[in-house]
Amino acid sequence: MALKLPKRHQGVLFPPSINDMVGDDAPVRAYDAMIDAIDMPELGIAVDHNKAGSPEYDPRTMLKLLVYGYSYNIRSSRKLERATHDNVSFIWLMGGLKPSYKTISEFRRLNKKALKKVIKQCAYMCVDLDLIAGNVLFVDGTKIRANASISNSYTKEKAQKVLANIEKRIDKLIASCEQADADEEGQPSFAKLSKGLENAHKLKSKIESIAEKLKRKDAPSSINTVDPDCCRTHGRQGSHAGFNGQVVVYEKNGLIVNSDVVSENNDLGQLSSQIEQANEVVDGKCEIACGDAGYCNYDKMNELVEKGIEVIVPSKRQAREDDPDECTVKEFDKSHFTYDKENDVYICPEKKTLSRQGANNTRKCYSYVAGVQCRKCRHFGACTKNIRDGRCITRYFNEEFRDRMARHYDKPSSKETYRKRKRYAELPFGHIKRNLNAGHFLLRGLDGVRAEMSLLSTCFNMARLINIFGVSALTAKLKAL
Repeated sequence: MALKLPKRHQGVLFPPSINDMVGDDAPVRAYDAMIDAIDMPELGIAVDHNKAGSPEYDPRTMLKLLVYGYSYNIRSSRKLERATHDNVSFIWLMGGLKPSYKTISEFRRLNKKALKKVIKQCAYMCVDLDLIAGNVLFVDGTKIRANASISNSYTKEKAQKVLANIEKRIDKLIASCEQADADEEGQPSFAKLSKGLENAHKLKSKIESIAEKLKRKDAPSSINTVDPDCCRTHGRQGSHAGFNGQVVVYEKNGLIVNSDVVSENNDLGQLSSQIEQANEVVDGKCEIACGDAGYCNYDKMNELVEKGIEVIVPSKRQAREDDPDECTVKEFDKSHFTYDKENDVYICPEKKTLSRQGANNTRKCYSYVAGVQCRKCRHFGACTKNIRDGRCITRYFNEEFRDRMARHYDKPSSKETYRKRKRYAELPFGHIKRNLNAGHFLLRGLDGVRAEMSLLSTCFNMARLINIFGVSALTAKLKAL
């Protein structure tokens, strides 16, 4: 059987141009058109054409390199540099320019805040293409590892324990130094001990500084010495130093409207801030905001309701009821007790009255107790085991608002909207973590990780746009903007 063999040394009369080697339907052409449509001054990347010295690389070209590289799991500055030499698509995109890895790294480092705005510029394009209306927005979050080890995270207890060990180590080193000084001063062993003592004092000073920061009232539960902005995150894969990545997507196409990164282990306080950021992008057109039970913070929900935005977020109990594996409502759950608003009492299933006893301003709730009458009840021991106060029911100061939100979530229309949330809101994270292999950040600090999250979100939007229009049609539409 005849074989097709390579002809590396075959000469050609007219060498092909780079443009001929990149097809009209190559995705790189769509990325090129997208970055060309971005308003660079709006990003905050200024170019001084009167600056003296050797010419610098065009920021727009460098941005193309980053966005296209991130889209194909090439994030390292050294790998990006290599791609500009070896990969035809990158060579075409850069027009033959070959910046060094240091230049690429410096551009990314110096323009973190500008890169954070790239996703908004991309969202504005989607609005102009009539793909984002913004009337229904879904929000979701995910844990992404930081460029730091969990072993470098210190709590109050760990800091005190490490300090105690350092003190013991310093005492031993001092004793050894004194002995070496008395025996043979100037010997290598003495110099080595002196260096170890110096390093121990430096470490002690560093840990003491961390311990002082942890004593503050507004201090986080732990501080990482490598990336102080990251937090201790907990997930299915254990505890890690990481960040909480947030995205807000539009209902119909699942396109990302806004992305953000916060130093919080959970989503509890993120609902209003994330929706408000996205609402600015869609010019205040958001009518419905939807999130999972992790966003069930009634104060944050109320902030949106007061602005006329319908909120669809289940409570923890409703989320359990929706899950067949966890749908277990206890026989004497609070839901089986009836509240009498006129008399301000609760009525138990056995028609006994629970009266209000007092208020807890810390938890923002009232306590309703049945008292000694519970002792004679046939359910005593199952409903409650408290001999003195009997059964106790907690009613929050904003209980009426909680009930209203629960009833609203139970509506068929709300349930239908919530079912769409999982399909669209969780898709970006699957693409980012699996297809783009971005389960961890390369940059450090909030500005750095927000810049990376913006680039990754833009990559997801471009993948969706190419899937919706195709490369040729999308390129034409972007050039027409």
